Amino acid sequence: MSPAVRRVVVERVADAPEVALPERATSGSACFDLRAAERVVLARGTVTLVRTGLRMRAPRGTFLEVRPRSGLGSKGVLMANAPGTIDRDYDGEVRVPLTYLFDGGYTIEVGDRIGQIRVVEDHPARFVLGRVGPSRTRNGGFGSTGR
Repeated sequence: MSPAVRRVVVERVADAPEVALPERATSGSACFDLRAAERVVLARGTVTLVRTGLRMRAPRGTFLEVRPRSGLGSKGVLMANAPGTIDRDYDGEVRVPLTYLFDGGYTIEVGDRIGQIRVVEDHPARFVLGRVGPSRTRNGGFGSTGR
């Protein structure tokens, strides 16, 4: 049985050029591509919040997650704060924080794919104080498996 299709309401920001709504590149793609609504030159060592020209509201019981594109990563363009969470109650324009690793600059043009977005189920939880149990061998944190 296939899961129900979630409907994400999207609104274009008035002062931004019209870009395509998020869409999957292929039927097997896990995420929907986000496109730039502005031309920017990314400089080494700085983070630029690249506009998408879109506001969106996640369906009830979900939130949105912005992820980097592997194609940009292979060119030295990384997404800061990846993955980025868009809470259901955020109603501003979605922007993608990009940085460039190399000298010179990297130009993003209007319509370029700059990130990916996905709808994530938000499972209700409550944190309670209690006993976790005996300590195990993997309590060292980062790299604790030795790999």
